[in-house]
Amino acid sequence: MDFLRPASWEEALAAKAEHPTAVPIAGGTDVMVEINFDHRRPEYLLDLNRIGELSEWEVSSDGGTVRLGASVPYTRIMDHLRPQLPGLALAAHTVGSPQIRNRGSVGGNLGAASPAGDSHPALLSAGAEVEAESVRGTRLIPVEEFYTGVKRNALEPDELIRAIHIKSSDGPQQFSKVGTRNAMVIAVCAFGLALHPETRTVKTGIGSAAPTPVRAREAESFLNAALADGGFWDSGKTITPSIAKQFAELCSGACNPIDDVRGSAKYRRHAVGIMARRTLGWAWEAYRGGSSKGDAQCA
Repeated sequence: MDFLRPASWEEALAAKAEHPTAVPIAGGTDVMVEINFDHRRPEYLLDLNRIGELSEWEVSSDGGTVRLGASVPYTRIMDHLRPQLPGLALAAHTVGSPQIRNRGSVGGNLGAASPAGDSHPALLSAGAEVEAESVRGTRLIPVEEFYTGVKRNALEPDELIRAIHIKSSDGPQQFSKVGTRNAMVIAVCAFGLALHPETRTVKTGIGSAAPTPVRAREAESFLNAALADGGFWDSGKTITPSIAKQFAELCSGACNPIDDVRGSAKYRRHAVGIMARRTLGWAWEAYRGGSSKGDAQCA
């Protein structure tokens, strides 16, 4: 196994173009586990740790978007970007241990493309785009189009993830995760929800309950229509139990889970419905109270 260590982004792109099979590594929280268990033996490792810009972020001048470098660790999201990215900050709290949160990043989570990745539901519900680059140029990939299969993504062989563009919160966001214990665990299933009062829409993200992370689009359409028709955005009145129940059932229906050692398909569908109803309740109460922040929750 050869170890490539570019000193700049341009060198990294050139190395990836010359060695398309090279596996990028920054935090290494996923890659090193696979190598240590001999699940993966790449010909080349492409170390990105010398490229400082990947560990930086910036908020747009109008405050509407965060450009998050691919290697920004979860801890910094929790400490510095909670006002703009509350859903992602909540998800970051559930990632591994403090050591893993200090090394792991959203870029790494996207590169691994595991359906159980903790950041994916938050990215889907917030609205994100992946900035992919190669020596041929740059493109933005909507996050819902980025996941192409189990641990597969839309990157071309010569592309690297440079940053993630995420819409800043304009309303409450929530994240919930079911695991076999409270910490250091892969999600049995997870759910993210974001209210977008500016467009009067609700978006969702489901993790570990389908071959890829997915949005519950039918549930979103139902809820958006129900909130609009009932005048809920203007009145701020409590969402009725019947609406919440139908939304939860549609979220369960968006799943396509499997049975495995962590949980059954039946349980995953049930748990996603419970998380959908609860996160909607938490987020809507925060909206009624004028808050855009949420608290980490376990369903």
